[in-house]
Amino acid sequence: MDRESARDRIEKLSALIREHDYRYYVLDDPEWSDAEYDRHFRELEKLESAFPEWMSQDSPTQRVSGTARNDLAPVRHDDPLLSLEKVVEASEFEAFDRRVRERLGREQSDPIAYVGEPKYDGLAVSLLYEEGVLTRGATRGDGLTGEDVTANVRTIRSIPLRIRGSHWPRRLEVRGEIYLPKEAFRALNQVIEKEGGRPFVNARNAAAGSLRQLDPRVASARPLAFFAYGVGRPFQANLPECHSELLERLREGGFPVTREYRRLIGVGPCLAYFRGLLERRNELPFEADGAVFKVDEVREQEQLGSVARAPRWAVAFKFPSEEVTTVVEAIEFQIGRTGTLTPVARVAPVFAGGARIAHATLHNMDEIARKDIRVGDTVSLRRAGDVIPEIIRVLSRQDSGRGPSVDWPRSCPVCGAPVEQVPDEATIRCSGGLHCPAQRKESLRHFSSRAALDIQGLGEKLIGQLVDTGLVKTPADLYRLDVARLIALERMGPQSAANLVAAIEQSKQTTLARFLYALGIREVGQVTARLLAESMGSLEALLGAQEDELLTIEGIGPVIGHAVWVFFNDPGNRQVIDRLREAGVQWPNVELISDAVPGRFAGALFVLTGKLATVTREEAETFLREAGGRIGQSVTRKTSYVIVGENPGHKLDDARRLGVPTVSETELLEWMSKPGLP
Repeated sequence: MDRESARDRIEKLSALIREHDYRYYVLDDPEWSDAEYDRHFRELEKLESAFPEWMSQDSPTQRVSGTARNDLAPVRHDDPLLSLEKVVEASEFEAFDRRVRERLGREQSDPIAYVGEPKYDGLAVSLLYEEGVLTRGATRGDGLTGEDVTANVRTIRSIPLRIRGSHWPRRLEVRGEIYLPKEAFRALNQVIEKEGGRPFVNARNAAAGSLRQLDPRVASARPLAFFAYGVGRPFQANLPECHSELLERLREGGFPVTREYRRLIGVGPCLAYFRGLLERRNELPFEADGAVFKVDEVREQEQLGSVARAPRWAVAFKFPSEEVTTVVEAIEFQIGRTGTLTPVARVAPVFAGGARIAHATLHNMDEIARKDIRVGDTVSLRRAGDVIPEIIRVLSRQDSGRGPSVDWPRSCPVCGAPVEQVPDEATIRCSGGLHCPAQRKESLRHFSSRAALDIQGLGEKLIGQLVDTGLVKTPADLYRLDVARLIALERMGPQSAANLVAAIEQSKQTTLARFLYALGIREVGQVTARLLAESMGSLEALLGAQEDELLTIEGIGPVIGHAVWVFFNDPGNRQVIDRLREAGVQWPNVELISDAVPGRFAGALFVLTGKLATVTREEAETFLREAGGRIGQSVTRKTSYVIVGENPGHKLDDARRLGVPTVSETELLEWMSKPGLP
């Protein structure tokens, strides 16, 4: 076959396969048998292998492509993927509708047109199409920044690599949910169990874990599916003016859209839709944990706008939580990444909310005492969506064989360090922050973060490898690493290893404030670390300070003072600190606050609250310090001024209550621009 004939055949086969994918995944009306599909697909593969110059990036054969990566690059969303306001009662939905009508100036006799859709229990994604071709896929992440999962998204056959038809915007962001159908989830877990692996807890976790695989070939083997439910903003020309019409347009473009959506006029039909969806919840082929209602007219959506984290034109009506009965078999304590001890009940396994439940949180000791939960009790357990299962109430208590009342342990069940109760809280924490295995990864992540020792290249995944392989147990072990040890790790080449060793060496030169912050002492943030450094002058002084001496520092209250004293008096923590200094971690002498050069704000104590729009908080604090001022964390009668930005917190209320003068950002800028003020 000559080159031109091959080109024509490749284009024809690609178009035929795309059409089959559309009929199969969108219309659920395939024209080919599986064997016929495979025959055409293999022919296309052979032709593209023989004539690679005619293979396009949106070819059906390119769904599984690329090599395994060692990270998922961050993606900044052009338009944030906002969360949805949630309601759980009909009265709350009615209140939502009332707010919508009030903002639109609509009377009760003029009902709003909504679109009702299932609230999929999957993973939200953003798909970017340029000139009709898929160029990027990203997870939602925190709404502002997600992860680049383009290679894995391309393996999902229900996601078109090229949009069908024309008259689409040149740049279009399609939003939707990636999920595992119920049957596919069960089949996947059966395969994993046969291979001796650990099955996924629920379909959502399976979908998320599959999509975030570093090797696209692994993701390709997972039967992921996709539903489109909207587009990114700003809303562009050539798109319908109603959301219901947009869904149909997306379907025509080759995107799967649920058959369950409905256009609904007013509150009554919306509530009926919700009840109907709830009744059929177990019959749906996908997991759903509620219904989403969106104002149908795009013009009205734009008029309603959004608040900080959620659009005003949409709401999620959550299904009621599911309760089941089980028996408490044991009560244990788990150690979180920051050292918090959480009581957990091990229960007789039951199914709730689409998952097998063998453990349930007991929250804290006050909750256990209030509900009088003990081993042997029959209890009611509740789970809704991804919420951690919890015990709601004790249904019956055995006359015999009931365990004793629960008391919190005196030492950490993992490292043996003393535990301490947080003042005025029902929370207890392990004091072995630097040497407790349960806190190991978190303490290393914090230690190496930019505001702490700033070790470039030491990311979360690499920290996980270092801990899991036993190379690093405490931050001090980082300074024993060399290229030979590092290149033995997965996906770590000689150059990357050398760069990391250099970054670790560079981190040895730091400041006392950064070092104190890096230790991860509870309640000690950057401001408090700097305050401790400037007040005590040296690490030796801090190590030898008694608790009452710490409380004499302006800005250090009982909670912080106790946390600092407990941390430095733990033998394991002190041993790690000694090893860090022996490794060469050092800092210049600290100028004590009392020895500071007097300035226009000499002796003044400032507290900042809210977000500064014109300058950064760091710039403001630097200006105040250079002028002789000090920075505090809480407002007391000794506070001189409270700097107030946008959306201030309780510190503004404290200032008003105590009569402390407040300073706006405008006034602060005047201070910074005019040396004579105030």
